[in-house]
Amino acid sequence: MKPPLRIAVLECDTPLDQTRHKYGGYGGVFKALLEAGAIALNDPRLSSLPHHGLELTNFDVVNAEQYPSLDDIDAILLTGSRQNAFDNHPWIVKLVEFTRKVLEEQERVRVIGVCFGHQIVGRALGMKVDRSYAGWEISVTPMELTDRGMEIFKVDGKTMSLHQMHRDIILEYPDDVEKLGSSPRCFVQGMYKKNKVIAVQGHPEFNQDIVTELLNSRHHVGVFDDIMFKDGMDRVGKNHDGVVVSQAFLRFLLDD
Repeated sequence: MKPPLRIAVLECDTPLDQTRHKYGGYGGVFKALLEAGAIALNDPRLSSLPHHGLELTNFDVVNAEQYPSLDDIDAILLTGSRQNAFDNHPWIVKLVEFTRKVLEEQERVRVIGVCFGHQIVGRALGMKVDRSYAGWEISVTPMELTDRGMEIFKVDGKTMSLHQMHRDIILEYPDDVEKLGSSPRCFVQGMYKKNKVIAVQGHPEFNQDIVTELLNSRHHVGVFDDIMFKDGMDRVGKNHDGVVVSQAFLRFLLDD
């Protein structure tokens, strides 16, 4: 794919106050992530262009049900959400159908999914999404990579860590994707299909401040009990590989 990379960010939720004040929305959070990835990647195809070769546009698919014209973009990026990807709210059904259309009918437009977005991609590919019997997976968490996962993310070891914030999972991998990794609480941590889709269950776009705000909010309203909250807070400042995943997203878009 030739830069600039025209990426439509499908915003599937609104951040909490502190994060919204800093970034404006999840489109802003992903802008920061992808720019950091472009700088770290240092690919001349991107670094020689204004704005790191990135052209991001944001679409509110929840309230406004806005979607891009596929003729005007190179990729869609589906964000996380507090909602359940297996629900049948009209906006979620519409999102699944749009994603399925891109996956099945488009040879050119590529798909990136993150957390809820990852699950929507799985649902669009015909997989069941449901609650994990193991419960919540939160804060910085290691995952075990497959050999293909090590190649895609370009890491030397068998593990990689990302922020997690979910209790829903794709129950099994679709047949026609490559498996990238797993964790004890989530078998389907990442999937890949060349020139078509890359999706991860974790949150490469999250950082310590964003996750701390989420942990505090969900502890305050009783979603997380004291033990779970403390466990998450103990790990929230650990190193994570968000920028590594961002670079993989960009390589996925740049590959011919």
